[in-house]
Parts: sequence; C-alpha cells; structure tokens
Amino acid sequence: MTSTATPRGEGAIADFGIDTTAQSTGEAVRDYAARLRGGDLGSLPAVLGLAALVVVFWVLSEGFMTLDNTANLLAQGAGKMIIAMGLVFVLLLGEIDLSAGTASGVCAAVMAMHYVRSGNLLGGMGNTVFSVFVGGLVVAALLAVLMRIWAGAVLALVAIGIALSGAAPNPWLEMLLAVCVGAAIGVITGFLVSKIGMPSFVVTLALFITWQGVILQFIGDGGVFGIGTQPVLFAVANGNMSVAGSWVLCGVAVGGYALVVLGEHLGRLNRGLVTAPTPIVVAKIVAVAALAVPATYALTLNRSSNDFIVIQGTPYVVPIVLVLLVVGTYVLNRTRYGRHIYAVGGNAEAARRAGINVSHIRASVFVVASATAALGAIVYSSKVGSVDPQAGGLNTLLFAVGAAVIGGTSLFGGRGKVFHAVVGGLVLAVVENGLGLLKQPAAVVNIVTGLVLLLAATVDALSRRRAALSR
Repeated sequence: MTSTATPRGEGAIADFGIDTTAQSTGEAVRDYAARLRGGDLGSLPAVLGLAALVVVFWVLSEGFMTLDNTANLLAQGAGKMIIAMGLVFVLLLGEIDLSAGTASGVCAAVMAMHYVRSGNLLGGMGNTVFSVFVGGLVVAALLAVLMRIWAGAVLALVAIGIALSGAAPNPWLEMLLAVCVGAAIGVITGFLVSKIGMPSFVVTLALFITWQGVILQFIGDGGVFGIGTQPVLFAVANGNMSVAGSWVLCGVAVGGYALVVLGEHLGRLNRGLVTAPTPIVVAKIVAVAALAVPATYALTLNRSSNDFIVIQGTPYVVPIVLVLLVVGTYVLNRTRYGRHIYAVGGNAEAARRAGINVSHIRASVFVVASATAALGAIVYSSKVGSVDPQAGGLNTLLFAVGAAVIGGTSLFGGRGKVFHAVVGGLVLAVVENGLGLLKQPAAVVNIVTGLVLLLAATVDALSRRRAALSR
C-alpha cells in the first residue's frame, strides 16, 4: 500500500476550499488596476495630489524645498495630523466628533495651568470651578466603569489624583495630565452617543461650544499661559534628535517595516495562502528605504542660517507621529478590537448579530479620539510656546477632519487607515506652508483648503458609488 505525502497545511486548505493560486507580478498589477477601476482608491489620490503640490510650490517658491522650511513644515502640521489620526477611529464608524478641536484646547489649558500655577490647579481655577472640574472627572471615571472602558476609567482616576495632589510642576506629569483629561472628555462624549443615543453630530457640536467656554474660563478673556520657558514642553515640537539618533530612527523604521512585511509575506507563503508576489513586497521595502534614507540625510545637515548656531537632526515630532502610526495601524489591523471597529462601521446591525458589543465600540472610539487629540494639543501648544483662549478652535478641527478625509478615510464609515491621516495632514501642511511662502492672505489659504477637502469628499462619494455598481 503506497502513501502519498501531503505538504503540511495543504490538506486542510483543500478541505476548506481556500484559493492558494499564486499571483505573478503582472497579475498583481492588473488586479490592483481592477480595484482602482472598481472604486477602491485608498490613499492614491492624496499621494498623487501631495506630489503635485510639492512640485508646484517647489517651482513657484525658492524657499519651499529648503532644509529649514521642510523641517518646519513637519512641525507645523504635526498637531492637526495627530488629532486626525484619532478621528480616523470615529470616522470608521460613520460618526463625527466636532468637539475634538476644542477638547484638545481644554487639555492644553489644563496642562499649561498646571505648569504656570506650579501644580496648584485649585488656586488657578478657584474653588467652584475646581470642584466642577474634579466632579466631571469622577463622573467620567464612573461612566467608563459602567461602559467597561477600563483604560478610560484608569486615566480619569489618574487625572483626579494629579489634580488633588497638587504635585510640583513636571513636564512629563503635565503631558500625562493632558492625555488623562482628554480620555475623560472622550468617555463623556461616548456615553452620550452610545448609551443615550444622541446623534454624534448634535452631541459634539454642543460640546464644541461648551469646551470653548471652558477654555475661556480657565485662561480668561485675553489671557495666555506661556510654556515656552519649559525646555521639555518647548522641545516637543521645536527640538531635534541628535544626528546619531536620527540615523538610528531611520534604521529602526526601515528595518522594522521590512521585518513586518517580509515576516507576514513569508508566513503566508509557508501556510500556502495567497499573498502578493515577492518582487512587489521587496519593491515596497525599497521604496520606503528610498524615501527614508535621503530624508534622514537631509535633516541631519545643518539648516541654520546663523554661522554661530547649528540646527540639525530629525525633529522630535517625526518619531512621535511614527509611533502613533505604528500603534494605530497595529490596533486596527491586528487586534480583535480593530476588526470590530471595521465590522461596526461596515454594517452595525450585522456586527450586533455577530455578537459584537456595538455600544461599547461606539463609545470607545471617542475615548481614543479625545486622548489622541490631547497629544495633538501638546504638539501644537509646544510649537507656539503658549496656550490662549483660541487653543483648539478656529480651523484646528476642520483641518484635522479634512486631513483624514483627504487622505482617503471615508465619511460614510467602514473604510480608512491611520496612514490616511498622515498623508492628508501632509497635504494640508504643504498647502498652508506653500501659500504662506507665496505671501497669500488667509482668505486664499482657506479657499484652497476648502476646495481640496471638497475634491476629496467628491472622490470618496464617487468611488463608493463606483464600488457599489461593480459588485
């Protein structure tokens, strides 16, 4: 009796009918083109638009592609980009958070007050306002426990501890306080949307106005909290890594990306599953290295116009954005929580029938968005060196939402990536920076930015319609 050896995994694969047909490079390219024709555009329009804008401003302005302006551009757009990264989680459910901008302003105001008042929030706020502030944090902690959002509960309790302790000013403690306050705000927003059942547009519009009043109450009309004298807080958006540290970051980023992509590719090959052709996988790694290495080299050159001052190294905002990008991408792509977000965003009723706690997911994304908005507040406050009553207001929220949508995240839910917020944020930063170098007034900047956002929303709507017709 003869026996035929079956490679490991092939029997199971055959039993379940999994397609194991390997694609050639040509077939993969044609398949990608077919997806584009079917409306699955992803971030391609934003990437092409970004490239076009860079070329246009490079031609029109001599100062656009200078080393100093390039590094400054990254720092200018990082705050709104980070807020947009958190908003992607909300947009994936087809919801909206109009209060993210002013919520970030509240976080910035509390952080700055703790520093300016030497840790004495009671003295800075006054007895009545401080009691309401702590009471709000207690309510947020209780609501988080009720909804089983344990991270929100812990962060709200940490904020209470810092506020009541009167701890001496410390930049790391103040940044932690800002994130904790942001998480508490997100818990309240999430509760009103998911448990009370109010539309997110109405809830967050009301909170947008409310948090504006809170900021004004904390800082005072015409007041300002300066944080530029605190070295660590100021360095978040204005400092640079050492030359050696910059190259280490480049190596870790490129090497880490290569390990993850190749590891996943080889793992799928070993299990007999369909994966992209190896040449395409290698080409992606080479493309990332081709961007990272020259950029790092350029940023490690001295970009100071003063012969007595040396400014070189990758800005600190770059590793901050990269860490958030990696963490956010991992959460959405590799965790059960991330899969549940996509499921609820795609079809909430089907997700509920599949046993997903839709209410919990809907509440939790607002906690993620508000906590991330607090990180954005730290960055943009560091950039200007102060916090005033307009913190988080004006165009902060609109640009953050615009960054996510321009990058490819759908306003209709179910489609988007954290990477989209980064690409969209770069587009808006280039528009603002480039028009500023061309001496264009704020009116022109707003008009162009609005048209870019309108174009992105149009592309999103048309691509979804095309996708629906192609099914």
